[in-house]
Amino acid sequence: MKSSKYAQIAASIREVGIIEPPVVVRDRSNANLYHLLDGHIRFNILVDQGAKEVVCLVAKDDEAFTYNKQISRLATIQEHKMILRAIEKGVPEERLARALNVDVENIKTKKTLLDGICEEVITLLHDRHVPFQTIRALKKLKPMRQIGAVQLMIAMNRFTVSYSRSLVAATPEAMLLHPKKPAKGLRPEQIEMMEKESANLDRDFKVIENDYGSDHLDLVLMVGYLLRFWATRELFVISRSIFPIFWANSRK
Repeated sequence: MKSSKYAQIAASIREVGIIEPPVVVRDRSNANLYHLLDGHIRFNILVDQGAKEVVCLVAKDDEAFTYNKQISRLATIQEHKMILRAIEKGVPEERLARALNVDVENIKTKKTLLDGICEEVITLLHDRHVPFQTIRALKKLKPMRQIGAVQLMIAMNRFTVSYSRSLVAATPEAMLLHPKKPAKGLRPEQIEMMEKESANLDRDFKVIENDYGSDHLDLVLMVGYLLRFWATRELFVISRSIFPIFWANSRK
């Protein structure tokens, strides 16, 4: 309840009401009783706010254990487009800030989130949760380098701010929009060597990525064969110890 996400949901419900109804399923033994599958935070907030009733979606099956697979989280770029659409329809920035439990400056930052990001990168990141600072770091790169950096992030499944900054730091001067600031304690030849090493690592990683699927399949088949072989060997040793007479006759 002390998390920023809880406060954001509470502010949204207070400002615009329930957007996504909670999901319930009817009890099998009591037709007047329902079990809550999804929306526990929303339900607790409504109770705290003194609400007496709420419209719910009724699920046909009790999928309480795996119901989160039905939920589509709002990605960073989708949130950006949602804010732009709301502003275009005349929703004041102040009301959006109250609904999202952020200050107005944060809304203004989200409005210009994709300025300087090429269309290919927007397509690659449209359904992923990416920190704002990571997107801000990508803006320092030229379009081709942006695409290459994002492809590496996707392959590594790593979109952290520190990783994006390391990619920017390892980018050659020619692929940056603005010249780098001189690094303290590093000579130009040392920086050039680091850039070359980073480029070599990128190439090696892409080669490994291309072979990963077939190598993984070979490894799984090999492990399965060895496990079956070991189980057969164990059975062979047990049978030899239990049936010594039969074993002796069979060897003859």
